[in-house]
Parts: sequence; C-alpha cells; structure tokens
Amino acid sequence: MERLLALWIESLSVERPDGSTLRVTQSLLDALTLLCPFTEAVRLGLFAFPLRAPSRFFGGDDVVLTMARRCVQQVADVEVLLGVGEGLFTAELAARHEVVLAAGESTQFRRAQPLEVLGRRDLTTTGHRLGLHTVGAFADLDTARVGERFDRDALIRQRVARGELSELEDQRDPRLGRRLAQLRGEDDDFDEQLGFFGQRGAGDLRADAAALRVRQRLGAEAVVVASLRGGRTPDERGALVPWGAPAPPRLEVAPWPGRLAAPSPATSLAQPLEVQLRDALGAPVVLNTRGLLSAPPATLAFSTTLRREVTWFAGPWPLVERWWALHRRRAHVQVVLSSGEAFLLSCEERRWWLVGIYD
Repeated sequence: MERLLALWIESLSVERPDGSTLRVTQSLLDALTLLCPFTEAVRLGLFAFPLRAPSRFFGGDDVVLTMARRCVQQVADVEVLLGVGEGLFTAELAARHEVVLAAGESTQFRRAQPLEVLGRRDLTTTGHRLGLHTVGAFADLDTARVGERFDRDALIRQRVARGELSELEDQRDPRLGRRLAQLRGEDDDFDEQLGFFGQRGAGDLRADAAALRVRQRLGAEAVVVASLRGGRTPDERGALVPWGAPAPPRLEVAPWPGRLAAPSPATSLAQPLEVQLRDALGAPVVLNTRGLLSAPPATLAFSTTLRREVTWFAGPWPLVERWWALHRRRAHVQVVLSSGEAFLLSCEERRWWLVGIYD
C-alpha cells in the first residue's frame, strides 16, 4: 500500500451552522494542494495525500511534515495532528497518535490498535466477550466464523484489519468533494456516465475532485479521458478528450468501408510490432491482388527464436483507402495462438504488423 500523510484537525470535524467550517476546509485544501496536487479532503477534519513524491521533491519526510504543519497554522491557525502510514485507515490512526510509520511498520501498528477503532460497537462487544481486544486478534479469526456471526460489513472490516483493504467503506464523506466544488462555484453541469442504476459512487467523486485540482494547476489538457469516434480500425476510433469537455461527435452514421467488425482488441499498440506470418511449409503468407491470403497461417514469428503455432485465424478483411490520392492497401487478420493469446495483425506492403491484443 502507498504511504499517506494524514492530517487530523479535530476543530474542523464538526460543521458549524454559519458555514465557516466548509470555507476553512476549502482554503486549507487549496493550500495543501500546493504541496501535493493529489491532496484529498477525506471528510471534515481529515486530509490526506501520498507522501512519496512530495518527499522526493522537497527533500525528505520531515520537511514535508514541517511544511504541512506550517501550512495549517498559516491558513487556519488551528491545532493539527500529523501521521504517516500505509493506507488511509492506518494513516488516520497514525495521525491521531502523531506517529510517523516507516515503510513496513504499518502492519504491526495496525494490529496493536484496540478493536474499537474498527467502528462497530457490536463487533467490539462480541469480540471482548470472546477475549479479542485488538485489531490483530480480530484479523486472525477464520473468515467463515466471522461470516457466520456477523454481516458483510464485518467481513470488510476484517479485510481492513488484515491489510487487504486500505480503508473502511464509511471512512470517507463522498459528498464533501461536491460541496466544496459548489462552494467554489465550479460544480458545472456536464454529461457524465452514471452507474448501472444511475448512481455515482465515492470513487467517482474522488476522481472528479482529483482531476479538477490537476487541471487547475497544469491546464485543461492535463487530464484526458477516452472516447469513441468514427473510424475503420481500433486505433482510429479511439480519441482522448480533456476531462469535463463535451465528448467528440461519434460519426457512426458515416460509411466506413472495410471497418473491422467487433469485437475490438482490448489493447491497440501505439507502435506496431513487426512479425512474420508463415504457412505450414515455412513460406511467408502474403496478400494477393484479390485480397486473399496465399495460404492458411501456421506459425507467427516474433523473432528468429520466438515462434508460436497458429491454431485459428479469421480474415483477411481488406481495406483500401484514398484510392484517388494516396493508394494505401491494407488487410487485417485475427489469429489465436497455441499459447491461448489472441492478436490482431495488419498486412501492408507484404509486411505483417502486430497492432492489437485481445483479452
């Protein structure tokens, strides 16, 4: 897990009716973002950001902690507790104890904490009756026994206790990021992809907040997302657009002669890899003037030593572009190798290229 620096400010953990808590939280978040653009307001009173990159940039963990403490004092003039640990759950506990844990020390620290830190009163009560008083003791219980006595939430908390998950499900306030954006007047309406039932989860809100901060510091083109557009080949159909910008028009209604049918490869190579496709006699497989293969493919050679047997193939799908200006003639072939790998190959000027990889 990643080492996080957590800042716990108890005086900001309870919201005041006059709105001052949110305003101070916003100002403090903006100031801490100067130290690390990935700073998050986890919930009221709790901030966190990855420590590795700022530590390398500023010259050590101690320097970053000093700068973070000074930042809180200058902006909010409130008392702050700092802690470092692996994962958000351990980092928050470390902040409450003002402990800086080196790499590898988080597990022992987490296991030594009292069972109450997992946040379930019934879990704590039952655990004490069974003689379990620490997070480590609860982590060592058999998962099946925990499932028999408790619910799914208890199983998740046991995974957190074991270090398999980095944070509790209720550790974050998923609404805080949007409320701060509204306070800044930056919560613009835009088309967004919702979940299966129309909901947006905490992860979506955290991603929005992080992308917004990076875009503010590095420009609108710093964060891009994938989108589909019209085209004949998988690499032509993919487009990267700035985060939050309207998606490019999908020219699905335009004619695309020779367009490769679904499914598209999961990975399209930015730099195609030259390969050799050979028949059963070892002769190169070529594309004739009628757009047909000279022989069924038998082997695919990546180098003089790395060869794989072709167990299945489909195609070719000829593609002739701009015959009136630049006569470019290609064809695509799908192959499945004896190793179980599935590739998309492209043939052009009697040379074969690996252009896509299927999952």
